[in-house]
Amino acid sequence: MTAADELLASCEGLLDQYEALCRELGEHHVNARLDEVPGSNSAFALVTHVAGVMARWGRTVNRGLPVPRDRDAEFRAAGTAEEALALLARARRDLADDVRAARLGHPPVAPPPDQPDAYPTQGAVLLHVHEELAQHLGQLEVTRDIVLERARRQAGQR
Repeated sequence: MTAADELLASCEGLLDQYEALCRELGEHHVNARLDEVPGSNSAFALVTHVAGVMARWGRTVNRGLPVPRDRDAEFRAAGTAEEALALLARARRDLADDVRAARLGHPPVAPPPDQPDAYPTQGAVLLHVHEELAQHLGQLEVTRDIVLERARRQAGQR
């Protein structure tokens, strides 16, 4: 197994957890935000954001393939649980292509102008993708815990 295979396998494990959480939240809660936390993100918004992260860094930065992105809109996105799962499936396929195409020790093709030296190799860029997936998975887990507990309490009050 190569380093790229190991990295992809780890990212896929994280994406499996995103999918499980979206299924657990279901249609009733995939767009729920934490009222107690101003600016919190729904599961759908987090999925949209990580799909944008994977595309920008894996495709645009590493490969020079332009992918239009509106980062602010990612956090306002809403949709169904099925749409979130479909978005994750597409992002997973694209990431696999991007990892296989990467030349881990080579510089990125199109480093971001505001961070030209932040990630000196394509491997470092892909590690950044992994870092973002892991970070936002933790955020999604906390969101799930609070949203489902709130729903249980509301159901118990009826």
